[in-house]
Amino acid sequence: MTRAINFSAGPALLPEEVLRQAADEMLDWHGSGMGVMEMSHRGKEFIKIHAEAEADLKELMAIPANYKVLFLQGGAIAENAIVPMNMLRGHGVADYINTGEWSKKSIKEAGKYCKVNVAASSEDRAFTYIPPRDSWKLSADAAYVHICSNETIGGLEYHWVPDTGSVPLVADMSSHIMSRPVDVAKYGLIYAGAQKNIGPAGLTLVIVRDDLIGKALPITPSAFDYKQQAESDSMLNTPPTYAIYIAGLVFKWLKKQGGLAQIERHNIAKAALLYDYLDQSAFFGSPVAKADRSRMNVPFKLKDESLDGAFLKGAEERGMVQLKGHRAVGGMRASIYNAMPLEGVRQLVQYMKEFEARHA
Repeated sequence: MTRAINFSAGPALLPEEVLRQAADEMLDWHGSGMGVMEMSHRGKEFIKIHAEAEADLKELMAIPANYKVLFLQGGAIAENAIVPMNMLRGHGVADYINTGEWSKKSIKEAGKYCKVNVAASSEDRAFTYIPPRDSWKLSADAAYVHICSNETIGGLEYHWVPDTGSVPLVADMSSHIMSRPVDVAKYGLIYAGAQKNIGPAGLTLVIVRDDLIGKALPITPSAFDYKQQAESDSMLNTPPTYAIYIAGLVFKWLKKQGGLAQIERHNIAKAALLYDYLDQSAFFGSPVAKADRSRMNVPFKLKDESLDGAFLKGAEERGMVQLKGHRAVGGMRASIYNAMPLEGVRQLVQYMKEFEARHA
């Protein structure tokens, strides 16, 4: 079997080692006579899987004791509503930083529950940079400040943590969570869809500080109330059991790689290889400000867009798939999450060099 070199933005490439273990355990998990998808979420077998996944996540991210970890459903799109439902806590306004398509979705959804103050935006330059902190116009009484710390579509990443004072910082980290160490204590809440660096679609991680839960809006459904979910160990309703199981295997794989500090070094090397080529090429180009380039999602364009189709066709013939850019920005995009090996990026760069030599 030949595996594709999969540059999908998500659902994305998973470590082959994890997939092989899951395949081996598909019909019988650890002698239980059951596959994980068949287990009761209340049974001792799944309780063990869940507890180990949570413990490994806390260890990998060094999550402080005064934070709750929730394994929920609905993805980041659902969290765009669930966050204000839980985090307004009597406030009437929330501050949002607009850095791209995912920020725009968050802003639109939050507007159903409160006044949204767009404190800064990079829309003036087609979302190719992150507004510097000193340009932000924050509200005096905001419930929280929300950022999308990695924009999957536009390829922007915060390489710094905004100082928001006593106002909780909320971050959608869906597309770069666990790609590097994070100082969780600098955030009031972190949320992330799992389908980039953690596991299959269906699981959403929420990491929230204790003192910020317990004051959800009265309209908040029980399944979306962080306090109720925390008190139920994320099992107020049936959790996404198989996705949690796969996430747990990925966490163990990350520990074997040396943890998040080591995986960050791996990700820096991959991103540098691709960006270095883009910077010296007269045929391909990156639209994103160098200081704000994402290590996970690398959008790039051919100088002659009429060659896009030929480029994608040639890539697929070489086993490289999912390189087409998002329809909102066009061009190409290589998503190079944790599980993408350095060799995969090398093969992409080599193909780009060959394509440039033929068509320049």
